[in-house]
Amino acid sequence: MKNFASARTAIALFMFSAACFFTGCGDRPYKTTEYLFAGRTIPPSKLTQRVLVAIGNSGILNNASAQILDAKRDIRFNVYQPNSTFPVSGFSASGSPIQIFNYPEQQLGVVFSGDRSTNVINYGTEAQATSVLSAASFAALPTSLFVPSDRAFVYAAQETAGLFLVADAGAGANYNFSLPGAYRVAVNPAHTVVLVMTRNTDNVYRLLRLNTDQNPPAGAIDCQPLNKPVYCILPVGTTQANGSVSEPAFHRPQNAYFSPDGAQVYILSCGRECGGTGTDAAPAVHFANTASIRTDAYPASSTYTTPVVTTTPVAGATVAMSDGNTLYVAGQQLLSDGYFSGLLTVIPLSTHTVASTVGISDGTHTKMLFADNNTLWIGSQNCASGERAATRQNANCLTRYDRTAGSAGIVPNANPASGVAVPYPNENLDPYYYGSLTGLCWVEGLNKVYTAYGGQVHAFNTADGSEINNSDFTIQGTAIDVAYMDASTNVAN
Repeated sequence: MKNFASARTAIALFMFSAACFFTGCGDRPYKTTEYLFAGRTIPPSKLTQRVLVAIGNSGILNNASAQILDAKRDIRFNVYQPNSTFPVSGFSASGSPIQIFNYPEQQLGVVFSGDRSTNVINYGTEAQATSVLSAASFAALPTSLFVPSDRAFVYAAQETAGLFLVADAGAGANYNFSLPGAYRVAVNPAHTVVLVMTRNTDNVYRLLRLNTDQNPPAGAIDCQPLNKPVYCILPVGTTQANGSVSEPAFHRPQNAYFSPDGAQVYILSCGRECGGTGTDAAPAVHFANTASIRTDAYPASSTYTTPVVTTTPVAGATVAMSDGNTLYVAGQQLLSDGYFSGLLTVIPLSTHTVASTVGISDGTHTKMLFADNNTLWIGSQNCASGERAATRQNANCLTRYDRTAGSAGIVPNANPASGVAVPYPNENLDPYYYGSLTGLCWVEGLNKVYTAYGGQVHAFNTADGSEINNSDFTIQGTAIDVAYMDASTNVAN
């Protein structure tokens, strides 16, 4: 009898062990606590470090889709089911994604796509929730668009239509301002400062919201609606001798970024890189106070005073970022051989003078963020047409800048002259070049960044810039943008 009981016990233990082997008993990778960071919802995937990927050409109909990657384990599937994935339920767009607006504090993201859709993804349910604005609200596909975290407004530059759109959800109205060449909008997180730039000009405009029955100010370019204006757009600058308003220091202004405290805006003059010639060829950063260009700042008189307090010439300026102490500006300078070369300019905010410049990737720089190990990451596009490609150097589009050492390196490490190839080639099998970088996000605390790089997802270690094997998180389709869904704050990425 004792032997029989022992046998039963052994069989029971064996069956329990087998069950644990197949179900992960004792190894529960998707275990979550009842209370997540900041009271966030436990998502269906049970993942707590998620990267959202916006994908184009993802199916038979070449529609857009969105997929969630496990950024802790660097996989695209459930550990128990290697053939599974984590798609965003219900998300679809007939045009390729263009940009993700990532708001982890609100547990949502907005995906703007080429069909003019602005679809909201609920991070808690990992499903599409609604749309911010109907596609029919746009007169043309915007060249630049901003959706704030409260989704109360949409601001869009519609260059081909010559219009700047303010969609006010609270008023239930869309206001289209006539602004030929409007191609870039720059808005602070609280959307209390809204700027618009026009292509191939030296002009910057701001949005003003009028009080009830308030008269439009002198110098207004356009006010809407015409019969009883609610909003106006005004030039940013100072009154000139001929009565016009402009800022003589602007040279093809291309974008603007805001200080962490919101007190200043850094307006970037792109210069020659954006087609400027003669006096318009010089790139610069203009430090401007935001107090006089807020949406509620009605001009005190018909004589305008520029908000720019300091202008600092730089080597190139298309993207910038500040940590509150230092401003980092990336762009390109034209060399004597006719090619552009990428440079990072470091400007201490205590002096507003250039402390150093460092060579970085070529191409049009559009992405910049801080990450672990005191690093700054800079992404660009169309890098193979610059100086590095012409001289058979590493011409890839991502730069890791070590803020402690003050040194930069292009990643992945490749060198066509010496035969050093990229570690994980994309589908075009180019051995030395990934292609344009269109998406970049920091996976906080895990010493890595994820990218949409040449149409595929690539990830890199922040400690040394080495690439993580991406064989387990490659996606089907074209990766356009990435976002870290579980960041601690909206500004982290």
